Amino acid sequence: MTERELTQPVALTLPNGRLNTAAIGWARQPLVDTVGIAAGRFRGRNKRWEYWNVMTPTHIVSLTVSSIDYAAVHSVWVFDRSTGKTWAKDATVIPPRGVELPGSLGGSPAVARAADLAITVTPSADRQRWRLFAEIPGVTVDITVERPAEHDCLAVVVPWSTRLFQYTIKDVALPATGTLTIGGNPVAVPEGSWAVLDHGRGRWPYDVAWNWGAGSGRLADGRTLGIQVGARWTAGTGSTENGVFVDGVLHKISEELEWTYDLAAPMRPWRVRGAGLDATLTPFTLKQSRTNLGVVASRTDQCFGTWAGTFDTGEELIAFEGLEGFAEDVHNRW
Repeated sequence: MTERELTQPVALTLPNGRLNTAAIGWARQPLVDTVGIAAGRFRGRNKRWEYWNVMTPTHIVSLTVSSIDYAAVHSVWVFDRSTGKTWAKDATVIPPRGVELPGSLGGSPAVARAADLAITVTPSADRQRWRLFAEIPGVTVDITVERPAEHDCLAVVVPWSTRLFQYTIKDVALPATGTLTIGGNPVAVPEGSWAVLDHGRGRWPYDVAWNWGAGSGRLADGRTLGIQVGARWTAGTGSTENGVFVDGVLHKISEELEWTYDLAAPMRPWRVRGAGLDATLTPFTLKQSRTNLGVVASRTDQCFGTWAGTFDTGEELIAFEGLEGFAEDVHNRW
């Protein structure tokens, strides 16, 4: 496939709320303006979210702030890697209240407020630093995420039609530091911790399934390596959500990749390969969730573990191991 690389700012939507076809493509920076996503007669189908995942040597943290027009859906999840203990709080607010999401990435803080849950994600003025603050019973999260200078992201517009489309920004291998306070006891988020951002604005089909995987870490020579892979939801659109980041430089993969895993035994290795990438995730824990509220339903099987494998840039064969991250299989009706 040949995908178009976007190099100039562009609006995601036309004034009537339909997809601006000039925005179809991918970019190394968040160039697409999504402020107009709610324009036109599309109320009830627009989806906005910010998802952050942070892997530390001792814990895993996931934060979600989202709105799907008729509901706000938020989550805080903290996992102790040594004991397996979990602190979690989910909130579904219908109709949506207590939620604020910027029209475009970094335009303002993302805020979620619900019973026993508070999340605030605050960008710096230059959008190169993010403060992730969250509180649920027993846990306070206060993490700072840095976006290194000249660090690429992977921003992709996926066009199902002019009425249904999705813009996502995947930013991986972002250094994170800070503190978790658990049961009143502070736990450091030290250097060597990594954050992943999933930012989304769009209008989805009602029933969608996807795969997503990401990994972050350092090579033996000290360079950072990030993996971003996706599948199923982009099939047939001409867009893919695949790429490898070497010291912050994106190597875009325009081919669909082959995923091999077994949902009946999700703790077995997950393998993703194609277009010079051969990566295997060996899980160490499984996060499963099931929601069925009638109109809104979801199933998530997300395995956290370590990635190992090789990537051929065309100029260099890079071997890697010990990259921390996840792979998931999700089916949503929303």
